[in-house]
Amino acid sequence: MPVRVLVVDDSAFMRKAISMMIEDDPSIEVIGTARDGIEAIEKVKSLKPDLMTLDVEMPRMDGITALKKIMKDTPLPVLMVSSLTAEGARVTIDALSAGAVDFIPKQLSYMSLDITKIKDDLISKIKAITRNRNRVYSRTLTNVTAAQGGLTALRLPGIQAVTIGISTGGPFSLQKVIPSLPDNFPLPVAIVQHMPPHFTKSLAERLDSISRLEVYEAEDGMEFTSGKVYIAPGGLHMKFRRSGAIVELDISKEPDDTLHRPSVDVMFSSAFQMFGGKILATVMTGMGHDGLQGAKLIREAGGKVIAQDEESCVVYGMPKAIVDAELADAVVPLDKIASMISGAAFLSRPSD
Repeated sequence: MPVRVLVVDDSAFMRKAISMMIEDDPSIEVIGTARDGIEAIEKVKSLKPDLMTLDVEMPRMDGITALKKIMKDTPLPVLMVSSLTAEGARVTIDALSAGAVDFIPKQLSYMSLDITKIKDDLISKIKAITRNRNRVYSRTLTNVTAAQGGLTALRLPGIQAVTIGISTGGPFSLQKVIPSLPDNFPLPVAIVQHMPPHFTKSLAERLDSISRLEVYEAEDGMEFTSGKVYIAPGGLHMKFRRSGAIVELDISKEPDDTLHRPSVDVMFSSAFQMFGGKILATVMTGMGHDGLQGAKLIREAGGKVIAQDEESCVVYGMPKAIVDAELADAVVPLDKIASMISGAAFLSRPSD
């Protein structure tokens, strides 16, 4: 049975362009379109799509308002159609915070050289997000508890850093984890979230505004300091280098042959080179297997690896790769990840 998609946009061209790209794959069907938020709400109720694409700026009712009502009344996976600008990034982060799972770029003109890549990304995201359509989709998935009962704290003597890799579903998920870390958290935290430029800055600002720790979009030469959180900037890798007695962030386009930039594997591998096995690595929701090779290095050196569990993931891809490779020291639901990280940090922190 094909994946059933509702396309929502006030532009007739955009509705047609997105529909044509989606229906190029025989396993996906566009079951309807809507021109504004009010019509979107009505069609979600009547058509019951598996997924919806949603524009932000529309007449009568904008996308954010419609999204909040839909996620409250008839929740389903939503892909935002976003402008790759600073303002578009800010609004998209608002939407991802309100329950949207991911976004696609609005630059969909068939004159664009990137149209094939955009189409491939759109189709792969729809398939990955709707793979388990038997599961009732709800943002309350974060309330899942560990099936095995209580979680055993991880012990890692001399731990020096926490690293997190995440992709599809990341902004919403990070807002469940980073604000839950205490203000006396004793370690630096490095995050790679697969996102374009502008979006990572807006994400860092959002997390900083709701967290007890300071959250930054990483810049080259920043000191990697305990009790602070650093998010790799879109389009650039985040690595680590030593400058005298301190560890600095090394932000650059190198290596330039990776599938993702920023790359979780590049960050994890650099952390391994800097800290050896004194790292707690966490791999969360996302497509693909970025982070697998870096996690293997960290684990083989004696570090610990946490994987988000399947039930609380938007897309169980990156964590599944870790679990299937038997690299996970703990498989944890989203609402338990912060306490697992904090427990390891305080239990195993270096002595003063």
